[in-house]
Amino acid sequence: MTRAAADYGDVVVAAPVTVPYVRHSIRSAHHFVARALAGLLRRAGLAKSEIDGLSLASFTLAPDTAIGLTQHLGITTRWLDFLPLGGASGVVALRRALRAVQSGDAEVVACIGADTNHVDSFRQSLGSFSVFARDAVFPYGSGGPNASFAFLTSHYMQSFGARREDFAKLCVAQRQNALHYPHAMFKKPLSLEEYLNARPIAEPLRLFDCVMPCAGAEGFLVMSRGRAEALGLPYARVLSTMERHNAFAEDPIQLRGGWSLDRDRLYGSAGIAPEDVDLVQTYDDYPVMSMIQLEDLGFCAKGEAPEFVRRHSFTTDGSFPLNTCGGQLSAGQAGCAAGFLGLVESIRQLTDGNLARPVEGARFALAVGFGMITYDRGLCSAAAILARAGDGA
Repeated sequence: MTRAAADYGDVVVAAPVTVPYVRHSIRSAHHFVARALAGLLRRAGLAKSEIDGLSLASFTLAPDTAIGLTQHLGITTRWLDFLPLGGASGVVALRRALRAVQSGDAEVVACIGADTNHVDSFRQSLGSFSVFARDAVFPYGSGGPNASFAFLTSHYMQSFGARREDFAKLCVAQRQNALHYPHAMFKKPLSLEEYLNARPIAEPLRLFDCVMPCAGAEGFLVMSRGRAEALGLPYARVLSTMERHNAFAEDPIQLRGGWSLDRDRLYGSAGIAPEDVDLVQTYDDYPVMSMIQLEDLGFCAKGEAPEFVRRHSFTTDGSFPLNTCGGQLSAGQAGCAAGFLGLVESIRQLTDGNLARPVEGARFALAVGFGMITYDRGLCSAAAILARAGDGA
């Protein structure tokens, strides 16, 4: 492939940071944002005054937004973005921060996704998250994403012949990957039998098809390559990114996302093909979405993901490493931080800063974002291709 003219030049991504997840917390989202920023400063050896850009994603900051956080954190920025886009937050934050540094609007941008999880946080969020979802399910005594993704999963299974054993393979493999990741919420192996016999949640979903809400934060820094090298920071290059919102609005039920509209540009700008990618981080709030992403990003044709799943192991030491820290299904879903999880793990894999088991010889990583579920679809699709320093066109 020939690389497109437009790229991110010498702007890079570095200093991946995770604030360890906890199931519930009495602390505010502000606490987790502050811990992430402190971690970024320690990791990079920077003073707080050297952060002049902030991109923030959170669902639980109210009544504050990113601008309120600048006062809480005691920072002065000349570039600011607030992106509560759920699972797409991380990639969208990355691509906009890259342009900010490239254009000279900022020198060092801290990109952070963070949320708390009080005992009642999830219920409170449901009523204000989406009018479409609320009006579609609340009159029937249902609420939350489980009902929506049960609907999408059932439709996918009927359309393409996916079996529960196919979803199980993804969940079991990701749990195996998570056992090597110290921040994963789930610490025990998951067997096929345990998956298949787990208690029902919303037919056909069972317990291990569903993410565990939790509290925590993820973050990284965007800066020039020269700045990263002067700080002695290992960094990854960003070869290409994409975002697409409300794709295929005419589809009666979601079976595809915006990735299929932009994947040729995504790979063309990166100068690689799907078969060159060494590891993939899908946004795995439910396993059916991993299958749809694998199809739409060109690893197999539409409807062929079940057979693709049957051919691969998905473990870090096997074929087609997927969600190498366990993904959300085993690490947990810390609100908007979940949209950063795959990017942070990709940066670690490409800079030899692994907390999980490394993918040997990895040169290129693909991190995928998906979010803002209404009732019958998610509205945001995003993806980024990252390369180890020195690799790529």
